[in-house]
Amino acid sequence: MAHVELLDATMRDGQQSLWGMRMQAGMALPVADVLDRTGFRTIDAAASSYFEVLIKYCREDPWAGLDLLRGAVHRTPMRGGMRGNAAVSFGITPPALMDTWMRRLNEHGVRSYWLYDVLYGIENFRRLARIAKEYDSEVAGTVFFSLSPIHTDDYLAERTAEIAAVPEIDTVLFYDTAGVLEVDRLRTLMPHIVAAAAGKPVEFHSNNLMGTSGLAYVEAVRHGVHILHTASRSMANGPSVPSTESVVRNLELMGCTHRIDTSLLAPVEEHFRQVGRAAGYLVDQVSEYDLFNVTHQVPGGMVGTLKAQLEQHGMTHRLQEVLAETGAVRRDLGWPVMATPLSQLVGTQAVLNVVSGDRYTLVPDEVVAYAAGHYGTPPAPIEADVLDRILSSRRADAIVASPPEEPTLEELRARHGTGADDDELVLRALIPMADIEAMRAAGPVRRDYPLSSPELSEVEALMKTVRSGYVHVSTERWDLELRR
Repeated sequence: MAHVELLDATMRDGQQSLWGMRMQAGMALPVADVLDRTGFRTIDAAASSYFEVLIKYCREDPWAGLDLLRGAVHRTPMRGGMRGNAAVSFGITPPALMDTWMRRLNEHGVRSYWLYDVLYGIENFRRLARIAKEYDSEVAGTVFFSLSPIHTDDYLAERTAEIAAVPEIDTVLFYDTAGVLEVDRLRTLMPHIVAAAAGKPVEFHSNNLMGTSGLAYVEAVRHGVHILHTASRSMANGPSVPSTESVVRNLELMGCTHRIDTSLLAPVEEHFRQVGRAAGYLVDQVSEYDLFNVTHQVPGGMVGTLKAQLEQHGMTHRLQEVLAETGAVRRDLGWPVMATPLSQLVGTQAVLNVVSGDRYTLVPDEVVAYAAGHYGTPPAPIEADVLDRILSSRRADAIVASPPEEPTLEELRARHGTGADDDELVLRALIPMADIEAMRAAGPVRRDYPLSSPELSEVEALMKTVRSGYVHVSTERWDLELRR
C-alpha cells in the first residue's frame, strides 16, 4: 500500500491559472491556517511573476503579503518557484540578483523551492540549490513534459538524470503544463523518469486542460510517483490542477494512505469560491476533452493573455487562428516547452504573425534574444528561413551584440540606491519605480476581502424571495430576470 503526499497549489498554480496571479494576501489569509492544518506536504505560494503582478496590477506589497501568509502557515513548509535565470516574466536576471532573491525568500521563511528552466540551465539550478541549502530548504528540480519529436522518453529521462545528479536537489518535479500526457504514454514514460531520478522522490504536476489529469495521477501513483500537486476544488480543474477532494478519494479507493484531514477541505473550498465570485474571477472550472489543445499546448493561464493581445487589435474572433499559429511558431523555433517565458514568447510571436498577415515581419526583442541564445540552447535548431527573418529584423544586430549583463551585488545596490535593503533591491531591479510608488501610495496590505459583492447579494436576495430555477443576468446592463 503506497503512501502518497499532496502539495497544495491553491495559492500558486490555482490562482495563477484561474485568477491571473491576482490573489492578494487578504484573499487567502482567512483560511491559511486551515490549509496549514490539513496535512499537506508543502503549500506552494510564492513566485517571482506573482510579485510582479501584485505590484503592477494589485498595488500590494508582496513582501508584506508573504509575511502575513507565512505567519499563518507555520507548520507546513511554504514553497516558492524560481526560474533559473530570471525573476520576472521576460528577460534574463543577473545571477547576483537571482542569488539575492533566493536568500531573501529564505529570510522571509520560505523553505521549499521548485527550480525550473525550460532550456535546462543546470548550472543555475546547482548554484541556487546550494544557496537554498544554506537555510536547510528543500529543492525540487523540474522536468517539463511536452509533445514534440524532440521530447522522447529518452530525452526526458536524460534531463531527469542530469537534475537528479545535483546533490542539493531533493526531488524531481515532473510538470505537464498543458495536461497532454496520455495514459498510454505515461505507462511507458514514468518508469523511465522514476528510474532516472535515482531514488529521489518524483513529484507530478499536471494542469487539467484536457480533463484527464486525474486519471494521469492515478496511473502515476501506480508507477512509483508518491507526491501529487492538487488545489482546493473551487480553485482546481480547467487550466488548474486536479482537486484535492477528487485525488484523495481516488487514493483511498486505490488503497493508498495519505495525511489529509478531509474535514478541513470544505471550508477552504467555499471560502475561495465566495472570494473568487465576489472579485469576478473564475472558480469551479471543468474541461472538455479537446484534441486541438495538443496542437498548440498553450498553458491555460496564457489563453487570457492571448485574448487580451488580440483585443488590442479588435481581433478577438481570431483566437483559434492564433492558437493554431502558436503551434506552428513553436515548431519553427525548435520545439521549446510551452512554459514561462517561452510560452509567452511563442504566443506573442503568433499574435504578431496573425495580426500583420505576414509571418515574422514583426519580431519582438525577446524572440531575437532567444534566437541569439541568450535564454539558452533551443531543444532543436530554429528553422533556417525563420532564423534568417528573425536576425534580419530591425533591432536584431543590437540585441545579438548585447548579451545579458552580470553586475555584482554591490554594483546593483549602487545602481538602484538601496544600500543593504535587499528586499527593496529585488523590487527596484525588476519593477518600474512608478509602479512601486503607486503600490506604496495604495496603503498597507488588506487582511481580508468581501465574500460577496452588491450584485451577488441582490441575486441571492431575489432567489430567496421567489422560487426560481435560475436567474438571468444581462451582460449589457445590470438587469435581473427570474425564469421558471
